[in-house]
Amino acid sequence: MSFVLQPGEQHERRAFEQCMGRDTAKRRGAGRPRVRPPRVVGDKAYSPRCIRHWLRQHGIRVTIPRKVTERRRGPFDKQVYRLRARVEQLINRLKQFRRIATRYEKRGHNYLWMVTIGAILLWL
Repeated sequence: MSFVLQPGEQHERRAFEQCMGRDTAKRRGAGRPRVRPPRVVGDKAYSPRCIRHWLRQHGIRVTIPRKVTERRRGPFDKQVYRLRARVEQLINRLKQFRRIATRYEKRGHNYLWMVTIGAILLWL
């Protein structure tokens, strides 16, 4: 899991490519670490064509529901999409740390480290 900090008034999809190229995942067995995940599950905010096109170009499978205003329809796996709730639950549990919820840290990199430390504490 990786975190990208951005200004509050910007849309999340502006940091999408930056977030996707952030961390590596260990491979089973020998070989170079995998840079990108095999599948991305997101909410309707990540539904635009540009994001779907970028994911297809990089060989990443997509599980993102389409907006009502989009004309194209395609296959959608509800079972995989339900796993997205785990990420939402992690974010809600991170907000239990007062320092993260009220943003005591005024500098961005300090706040990012507090979010990382909070995620590690929840993981342990």
